Amino acid sequence: MKKKSFKSYLKIAAFIFAIYLGIHYWPGISAVIKTVFSSATPIIIGVVLAYMINILMSFYERHYFPKSTKKAVIKSRRPICLAGSIITLLGIIAVVLWLVATQLVDCIQLLITKIPGAVEYLVSKLNEFDFIPEDIIDSLMSIDWKSRIGSIIETVTSGLGSVMNIAVTAVASTVSVISSVVIGLIFSIYVLFDKNNLANRFKRLIKAYIPSKFYEKATHIAKVTDDCFHRFIVGQCTEAVILGVLCLIGMLILRIPYAAMISAMIAFTALIPIVGAFIGAGVGAFLILTESPAKALVFLIFIVVLQQIEGNLIYPKVVGSSMGLPGIWVLAAVTIGGGVLGIGGMLIGVPLTAVVYKLIKENLDIKEKAAAPPPAQ
Repeated sequence: MKKKSFKSYLKIAAFIFAIYLGIHYWPGISAVIKTVFSSATPIIIGVVLAYMINILMSFYERHYFPKSTKKAVIKSRRPICLAGSIITLLGIIAVVLWLVATQLVDCIQLLITKIPGAVEYLVSKLNEFDFIPEDIIDSLMSIDWKSRIGSIIETVTSGLGSVMNIAVTAVASTVSVISSVVIGLIFSIYVLFDKNNLANRFKRLIKAYIPSKFYEKATHIAKVTDDCFHRFIVGQCTEAVILGVLCLIGMLILRIPYAAMISAMIAFTALIPIVGAFIGAGVGAFLILTESPAKALVFLIFIVVLQQIEGNLIYPKVVGSSMGLPGIWVLAAVTIGGGVLGIGGMLIGVPLTAVVYKLIKENLDIKEKAAAPPPAQ
């Protein structure tokens, strides 16, 4: 008994000493952790890409001659479905970027050409009010706003030194991001090609070094987590596509400009739960405003109606029911996740909250069932 007690005290002392070392040397430890995470960024990106591509690849595998027993079909199933999944995702990204980028450039050019006229119109309207001094109005009216804005743009673009420094920094960071994504994509391809063997080896490793009761709990938590994230990604993508298509149809019927670009942008931002579509709608309304304020107002009214339909009918059916998470917890997850990790926190906050909610609900059901009195005979 004494030996057992001494070992317990020794463990507590070692734990306290470890906490002290962690606090005392935290700057060095945090630097090491940041370096490790920075170096492992391509691997982390690869794991995330592998998980997302696997959802689409599994769908293709289930529909690629599922009943065939031919060796050629079985051997070609994995590479063809993997290639099809990557091509599908890259194609979707390319179409969205093409729709947004081409019309966004046209919109910016239109905005630049209309700024001088808008400023002159604003000055003429200000002249109608008596509370603004006439000398200020006269000085504003005498300015050639077109040439002045042109000179401002020329001055901004003439600072080649600072612009070159910014360009070099931007290019360097862009190349770094692209290289990390490319390495991550290559890593994800290796993972997906050998996912069955990797899963079996990981299970053997966990079984060998973790007690059986902890292994069962860890396996159950992993299954719940995978199920929640899978349902969230599939549901969110489906909901975004439905919302984008409805937005495109409505804008074409109402003859609102930039229909394809704004619909694609709203569908893309709708991947962020609750607030995403509003972000896309705000940007879209500003772009439409450059061409027609009346149509911008019509667009905002249309988006409000569409959001009510999406929030009350589409989202609960497509995402809410599949996740099994009440609306109040979805809002809380988006708010807290966005405050902690930004847009990334908004994306992972909902499925993580769903995992915790489901595990707690299961545990409560077990405890309530165990504490319930036996039925009367």
